[in-house]
Amino acid sequence: MNDQLIALFITFILVAIIVVIGFMSGRDKKVRSSVEEWSVGGRNFGGLLVWFLVGADLYTAYTFLGLTSSAYTSGSLIFFAIPYSILAYFISYFFLPKLWAVAKEYRFTTLADYARGRFDSKLLSALIAIVGVLMLIPYICLQLSGLQDTLQVAGKGYINVQVIVIVSFLLVGLYTFFSGIKGPTYTAIIKDILVWAIMLFMIVSLPMIHFNGWNPMISHITKEAPQLLTIPSSGPKAFPWFITSAIVSALALFMWAHAATGVFTAKSANAIRKNAMFLPLYNIILTLVIFLGFIAYMVLPKGTNPRFALLELIHMSYGGVAQGLAYATIALASLIPCSIMAVGASNLFANNIYRDLINPSVNGARLTMITRCMVFVVIGLALLFGIFFPTALVSLQLLGVAGMVQIFPAIVFSLFWKKQTREATIAGLVVGVIVTFSMYFAGKSFGINEGFWGLVSNIVILLLLNPFFSKRAGTNAIKQFLFQK
Repeated sequence: MNDQLIALFITFILVAIIVVIGFMSGRDKKVRSSVEEWSVGGRNFGGLLVWFLVGADLYTAYTFLGLTSSAYTSGSLIFFAIPYSILAYFISYFFLPKLWAVAKEYRFTTLADYARGRFDSKLLSALIAIVGVLMLIPYICLQLSGLQDTLQVAGKGYINVQVIVIVSFLLVGLYTFFSGIKGPTYTAIIKDILVWAIMLFMIVSLPMIHFNGWNPMISHITKEAPQLLTIPSSGPKAFPWFITSAIVSALALFMWAHAATGVFTAKSANAIRKNAMFLPLYNIILTLVIFLGFIAYMVLPKGTNPRFALLELIHMSYGGVAQGLAYATIALASLIPCSIMAVGASNLFANNIYRDLINPSVNGARLTMITRCMVFVVIGLALLFGIFFPTALVSLQLLGVAGMVQIFPAIVFSLFWKKQTREATIAGLVVGVIVTFSMYFAGKSFGINEGFWGLVSNIVILLLLNPFFSKRAGTNAIKQFLFQK
């Protein structure tokens, strides 16, 4: 058996094991008894499980393939991913425990649920849900793209890649429908262990294979491709873009539906604080993975498609077993986050669009079934979008970050600002989204991340309009809970 078939066999075996574990996680009927049980596991996950789950949904195949691809083409500009995640965890330490507490008290399972309760506004809830779902679909598509790229390299000449991708995602949809958040949580443990083991193995071995160590590698890059180690001082993506992109990405990170879902599974606020302290450990891997993109730039043939940089580097450097473990790790980093994202998007649609706007009198059992069924709609849309518009995915995901940050004032400000009003919050959100998309499609952001312009506009409108409505803003149980002395 040649190396390629060995790698393909190992990839399929590990993916099959994960799918089986995903189904086994839903053996207890209680998993499907309510939206709360299905989507956030009854809020019973301890700190370690939450760490694996949040790590699984934030560090995806796109993270590793995208980092190396961007490092291959843009050099050190991609290092903005490091400060943004550190900043995100630091900020989350202060607001996520408070958000978790009110969500647990009032059984909220989405950020839009919280917004509806905090502001007594189904309109704001629906707006946040719509933004969340629309921005998440391209992100799920990117997981599809990561799996597709992996199989294209691993199974070249042996399999029909599109058929395998469709079957894989449908199987993930089935076990997510069956097991809810518990499926990806338990499989995330295996995925994260593989990520740490395989990525650290690659980080140590690849510089040895191609340059005889890290020091010779850095010296070689400094001499042959110094532009990779320098952030541009001018142009559309220079220091201002680097800084504003880090800020926007940091504030947006826990506004994503899948990230919020992971947080709401925690059984205590202390588990969330511990996660904020220990999740930055993943940056050890991220920092070093970026250098794999530099290695790919130095050793791969010129003209290599950047999106395949890491995969081609693996194919060039290892035998069948190591290839298989690496490909399987990347495949799992596509499938498991897809499952968590599907839970988050389905929950938003069922709770905050269907229930709040279409059928407010829906009973709990029917709402639970609709939420579960939406998994197939979300994954189906992602499959169709990824197949028909593959070249638009990365740009749409970056736009998604700029869009998601617009809900930050509605969620985080309102946890600490008692007099924040729904009218000013809605106006700020709408203006922020319009400004973001307008600047993006006009192609004129003046070297600043489009989401930053939108967020500034959002906050300015909120601050200007809020005094006009604050006097008539009433109180409710959520406000009393948040601001009790």
